[in-house]
Amino acid sequence: MPLIGAHVDQDDPLAHARALGAEVVQFFLGDPQGWKGPVIGEKTREIKDSGVEVYVHAPYVINVATGNNRIRIPSRKLLSAHLAAAAELGARGLIVHGGHVGAGDDPQLGFDNWRKVFERLDLGGHGVPVLIENTAGGGNAMARKLERIARLWDALDGFDVGFCLDTCHAHAGGEDLADVVERVMAVTGRIDLVHCNDSRDAFDSGADRHASLGAGRIDPELIVGVCRSAGAPIVLETPPAGQADDIAFLRKAL
Repeated sequence: MPLIGAHVDQDDPLAHARALGAEVVQFFLGDPQGWKGPVIGEKTREIKDSGVEVYVHAPYVINVATGNNRIRIPSRKLLSAHLAAAAELGARGLIVHGGHVGAGDDPQLGFDNWRKVFERLDLGGHGVPVLIENTAGGGNAMARKLERIARLWDALDGFDVGFCLDTCHAHAGGEDLADVVERVMAVTGRIDLVHCNDSRDAFDSGADRHASLGAGRIDPELIVGVCRSAGAPIVLETPPAGQADDIAFLRKAL
């Protein structure tokens, strides 16, 4: 039985975990849309050694793939800072989106830039793996389609990099959930975390809009099948008001 939990607010993650009955939580360490470094508050520190497993989600603004130096260089610094902060909390992983290149750029530029991150930063020194997450949209994305993810993993050959599979993103990105676990495993060799989300939008829509389980456009049995096959901890990023029901549904289904 995999550990099941949710993305919670960073103000008091342990209290939120207990309120939900969550065995694992994920949270940000700052503004997900901002460039300021991570901040670990007094209440946030209480999660360490609590018995609740922790994952930290890096800010959405991070894009280490881009050819734009004014974004790529600060992105590397912010990624490194969040990795160090995640290590302070004993986190099991730091989740970061795959990013994208510009409209006229060769995707290979993005793959090469990702490799430079692992070559130049001591990402393994913290003992917290970087978990690259598949994304929902963008024709120039590094991690929307499995074909691109395969090229990214080829570029990162030799480095210890993990994978976070998001069910909403896969659905919206045009990847069939019926066999997505097997196809991802064939590429990455591992799934470290499942972001378990329904989708408000249609298959291959490219829209990243989460819904509570059973309230969106994905057959709940497909979502359960992904969670069962992946065999990894599960974090719900569904609307907070329905997270307790979503956790209960998954526990019963699994």
